[in-house]
Parts: sequence; structure tokens; C-alpha cells
Amino acid sequence: MPTSSPTHRSKPTPLKPVRTGRFAAFTRTMWVLFGAGVVGLGLFVLAVSGNFLNLFGRMPNLKTLENPRSELASEIYSADGVLLGKYFRENRTPVEFNELPQNLIDALIATEDVRFEQHSGIDLKSVSRAVVGVVTFNRNGGGSTLSQQVAKVLFKTRAEDLNNGSLNGNGKVGLLITKAKEWILAIRLERNYTKREILRMYLNTVEYGSNSFGINTAAKTFFNKKPLDLTNAEAATLVGIVNAPGRFSPINHPERSRKRRNWVLRQMAKSNYITDAQLAQDTAKAIVLHYSVENPTKGLAPYFRSEVAKSLVAWARETDHDLYADGLKIYTTIDSRMQTYAEKSVAEHLALQQKWFTQHWKGQLPWRDENGKVIPEFLNIAMRRTQRYRSLMNTYEGNRDSVNYYLRKKYKMQVFTWQGEKEMLMSPLDSLAYYKRYLRAGFMAMNPLNGQIKAWVGGPNYKFFKFDHVRQGKRQPGSTFKPIVYTAAIDQGYSPCYPRPDVATTFPAVAGRAPYTPKNFEGNFSGRVFTLRQALARSMNSITAWLVMKLTPETIAGYAKRMGIESPIDAVPAIGFGSSDVNIYELCGAYATFVNKGVWTSPTMVTRIEDKNGNVLREFVPRTREVLSEETAYVMTNMLQASTTEPGGTSTILHTGFKFPYEIGGKTGTTSNYSDAWFMGITPDLVCGMWVGGEDRSIHFRSGTYGQGARLALPLYGLFMQKVYKDKSIGISTAPFPKPAAPLGIELDCSKYYGGQRDTIPDAQKLNRRDPVDLSDEDI
Repeated sequence: MPTSSPTHRSKPTPLKPVRTGRFAAFTRTMWVLFGAGVVGLGLFVLAVSGNFLNLFGRMPNLKTLENPRSELASEIYSADGVLLGKYFRENRTPVEFNELPQNLIDALIATEDVRFEQHSGIDLKSVSRAVVGVVTFNRNGGGSTLSQQVAKVLFKTRAEDLNNGSLNGNGKVGLLITKAKEWILAIRLERNYTKREILRMYLNTVEYGSNSFGINTAAKTFFNKKPLDLTNAEAATLVGIVNAPGRFSPINHPERSRKRRNWVLRQMAKSNYITDAQLAQDTAKAIVLHYSVENPTKGLAPYFRSEVAKSLVAWARETDHDLYADGLKIYTTIDSRMQTYAEKSVAEHLALQQKWFTQHWKGQLPWRDENGKVIPEFLNIAMRRTQRYRSLMNTYEGNRDSVNYYLRKKYKMQVFTWQGEKEMLMSPLDSLAYYKRYLRAGFMAMNPLNGQIKAWVGGPNYKFFKFDHVRQGKRQPGSTFKPIVYTAAIDQGYSPCYPRPDVATTFPAVAGRAPYTPKNFEGNFSGRVFTLRQALARSMNSITAWLVMKLTPETIAGYAKRMGIESPIDAVPAIGFGSSDVNIYELCGAYATFVNKGVWTSPTMVTRIEDKNGNVLREFVPRTREVLSEETAYVMTNMLQASTTEPGGTSTILHTGFKFPYEIGGKTGTTSNYSDAWFMGITPDLVCGMWVGGEDRSIHFRSGTYGQGARLALPLYGLFMQKVYKDKSIGISTAPFPKPAAPLGIELDCSKYYGGQRDTIPDAQKLNRRDPVDLSDEDI
């Protein structure tokens, strides 16, 4: 067997030398760099988390993380459970997870975070894009998980107070620091909350544009739906908006919004959330909106809601609450049905009165002085009181030529008309003159037995006329103040049947004040004798003046204060004719004292406040005080009824015209030059007050034919009560006024003393009276 020769071997093929040392060094270098990167990233995260040397700005504390807070709109409800409106800076009302439709969740995950269920707050691919974006200055190199976006919104990571470190700023380093904070917070959120809770947080916090925050408000704003009722296309539209609400708004950019919606739908199909057939069907649809932005000018009782907000500011400050962000539930006394009828009645009445007022001053300027002459510079003086004028003066540093130029420059603007909003070309001065010609009104209804306010209308239209004429506005009440004079008289011992001739009463000159002789509405004196009951029913100035002189103005002012009039009342001879300004709110409280057996009860707007979890924070109880005897209160109620039943009474139209078969008391009021028209109406469980007039006292009708309280204000009450009586669900009382339990010591029926002839009193001595003052010949 042949063998190979030991001395003859083949020479092996030489191998290429391997640079073992250099490769190993490279590998070691890469591992060192990676390790250094990991360590560096860890140190960077620790430094950011602890705000090392104040380089990075502070992080939200753990307490904030455990109870993250977003701004929630507070809601205000009527007594019968109707949502009247909201208070908010960000209009957000949260929903629970079970109120979120699956198609909305699918659209969100497919579009914003397709690996949402797999990561723990940070998606490495998203982080890589963010880092690359910073390094390469590529604006598309970002991408946050849903958890990071929740952290960004809830904890306001871009806010100045979290980015006040030395390294923070608008550059890439500042962005990287902010991103790092969001990564940290996202991880902590994932540790503290379930995926469901994070999804709910996201959909309840993000902005959708049009002042809608959170999916609940967005669905209502754009589609007038609850989230559960959204279709696939509608859900995709809303998810598409959140990336850039201004850019993808279906209102401002409908075509761009449609394309964005279709992209979201394609992402849903790509993730197998919808079929190709559904995709084709949904992308072919147009976006059909039912768009309505919630704002303070819309909804029931806007003037009332504004006043409630004012009254709760102090409470919120004292109790460390935020009315506009804490998601409070405010339950009010308003009856939504009565409020609706009040708003309709004011609109119906003012529209008609405005028609007559416009005809009355056709071709003429309505701002007149007490002699009927046009007030020079009226508009210019009024303009100087406006915010627009002050703003222009500030902008142009007091240069009147520039200011006047812009005050006379015409713009297209939406203006109010009783036929609806209308676009007109007007200058600011034109606009001021236009609105000065509009009549205003205030109306309030309250339950006199518990003080609860049931309806409140502060003007013609809150959007265009913000000034509230129920509580904010104060005007002379005219003869609606007279019942306070007669209350003092009854309380001091006078009888409703007490006789007094219709003759002049002169207050002598005092301390430089000229003698004062009040005249009747007709301007003369009949000389006939009338009872106090008749005098109040007919609103006779002569007999009221005599009572003021007998009782003294100081006594009358004292009774006004006792009965809830908080406005300053001057103790002057004209006090009985409403010479001092008051508001409807105060007068309703005073008149309610008559119906409530002499107990004054503060008008009440709110019954309770709850926090967002339903815990009662405060309950409101009206203030009360006994100011009149039950007998005096009932006598005054009866005397106010005389206004609607006595021949010559100023309010008889309620029975003869409006045909009300029920007991009603009332009092009209008219001031000098017919600047203010008032009416106060009472029933056993409802007191109503109303005022009608111009914005300025110099703007009014020129005669009582149109301008007196019985003509300009009283019909508003009739319109309202017609609607209230007709609605049996309200349950307003139609029973007579309840009498006191104890027998009356005062005679109310004066007719038996003069043979039933109610408009003549032939013999004053036959009248029953309780008169603590001697009835001398000169008095008769």
C-alpha cells in the first residue's frame, strides 16, 4: 500500500492576515459608546427629573401625578334639571370610558399610536425619530405616544414655570429637555393608570378647536351628538382635528379636513379596524356638520348666569375653588319653563314697543333734554365713555384726529334687529347711534314664600346688550315706591278707608330748597275725597304727598330699608314718588314681604354647589327677617289688589283686558318725562317686577299715551302670566291670597260706608278709620 513520502509535503496556501486588534478595538469602542450613551441617558433623565443645578426646570410633583387635573367646565342647572349653560376657560366636560365608542378608540390608536397596547409609555421608534429630528434639524423627526401627549396636556410641560431652567429655551436642547420630561411622565402615567384610563384622559383633555376641549364637547359642537352616537366618518373627523385644530378645522378648512379624515380612515383600514368596503363607503361621504359653539350669549338665562358668576367669585376665592376650571355643578332656583316664557314675553313686548318708539321719533333724534330740545354732542359724549374710545386713545396716544378717523370709518358688522341679526355697513359712531334708539327692559319673577328667583331677563339680547337691568341697572321707581309709603301709614295706624281730599300739599322751603308741591298725573286736583285704598289704586300723588308730610320722609326711608331696599334712599319730600334710584331685584324683595306675611326674604339665585364628584360643597339658605305684622302685610296685599279692581285703578286691564279671573295685586310706576316705566305684580306665590325704558334717561316717549307704566310695562306682565297660567305643569297658584289666622282689626271693605258707590265718597265722617292724627277741618 503506497504511502506518502515524509520528506515531501505540499506547501499550504497562505491566509490573509486578520486585523484582530483593530476590529476588537472598534467593537470595544462601540460598546463603550453604547454603554456611555445608556449611562449618559440615564444620568440625563435623572438630572432632568431632579432639575440638577436648576438647569432643566422643575417636574410636576408626585401629588400632581397621582391626581392629574385638567380644566373642566362648571355647569349651571335650573331647579327643574335643565342645563342652562357653562362657565369655562376651556370648554371641557368629561365622559367615562364606557361612554366612548369603539370606532373612536380605534381611529385614535390607528392614527396617533398604533403600538399603544405594546409599549409602556415610550415607543422606541418614536424616541428614535425624536432624537434624529433634533440632531438633523428635521422637523418631521418627532412622534409622541398617547401617554406622552396626555402628559403634555395634563401637566402643561410646555408651560413657562416648568421650563425656567438655565438650559431651557426655544432651541433643540430645550425641546429635548421637554421631550425627556414627557417621556418620564409617560412612564409614570403607565405605572399609575391603566391603558383605558389613559385613553379616557386623552380624549377628555385634548383640544378640538372652536373652543371645544374633550370629546364630549367636540361631538356636541361639531355634530350635536353624544360620543357614543358618532359614526366612523365622524369619529375619524374628530380624531383628525386634534393633530392641528386650526389647520384641520372642518369649519375653516372643509376640504383639508375631509382629506385628513380620509387619511385617518385609511389608517383604520390598515390596522384592520374597518374593512375595505367600509373604507370606500366612508371616504365617499361628505362631512355633514351640525355646528354650534357654546358661549355665554347662548342658552337660557344668560343675564342670570352672568350675575350668578359674579356672586360666586368671592365664595370660590375663599374656598380655593376655580369656577371656570373645577367642573362644579351649580344648582339654581330658575324654573326653565318660566324663564322661557319670560324671555319670549320680553321679546314680544319690546318688539312691539320698539315699532311704536321708532314711529314716534321718525326722522328725529330721540335724545332730548327736559325742555324737549336735542342734546348737543350727545353721541360724542357717550362715545367717550366706551371701551372702544379708550382703546383708540391708548393706541394713538391721545391723537384725536386719528381717533376720530377710526370712529367714523365704516365697517361691515352684524347688528341686532327684532327680525334677526343683520349685516350692515356702519362706523362705530353709527353703531352707537343705532343702539341708543333701542328700548331696554328688565324682568324678574320670584317666589315670595322662599325667595327663589324663577325668571330673570336683563335686557333685549345678551349678545348685543350686556348691561343687566334687573340688578346692575338702577332707575327711579316712580309710583312703584308708593306702597312703601302706604305700608308705613297702615303700620302707623291709618286705615285703608281713611278719607283724604284730593288737594295740593306743599312742602315748605328748607335749607335753600324751594317749596315743593307735587302734582297729580293729570296735572290738577279734583277736591274730591278718596280713601287711602282708592288713592293707591289710582296712584294719586296728592294724597301720597300728604302721607309723606304726616309720616316724614325719614320714616319712609326707614321702612324702605327694613323691606330690603339697599340702595341709598334720600329722605326728601319727593321720596314717595320714587325719587331715589333702585333696581328690580330690590323691589321684588320688598313686594314679596306683603305676600309672605310680613317676612322679608332675600332673593335667592343658587340652592347648592357640588364638586365634580357630586359632593355638596355648599347649600344656600335665604336670609329672612320679620319686618311687618301679618295684619299690615295682608292689608297691603289687599290694597294692591285694589289697583286691579277699583274703578280708576291703574291696573284694571289685567282683569278687563287680559281676562285673568284670579286675585292679582299690582302697581304701576312712571317717572318724569316718561323716562322709566315700571310694573310690579303679585299673586299668592309669584312676585314679578319689570322696567322698560331707554339706555339713557334722556331717551323716552314724549307723552303718557305711550310712556306711562300702565302702557309701556304692565302688558309685559300680562303676556308672561298668560303663558304661566296656561302651563299647568308649573302649578302656579290660582287661589285667593291667604288671610291671616287671627281676625283682622282693620276694615278693608270701604264701600259699605258710601252705599256701594266705589268712586264717590260723599261723607268722610261715615268712614271707618284708625287715625292717630287729628282730622282737622283743614285736612278735610
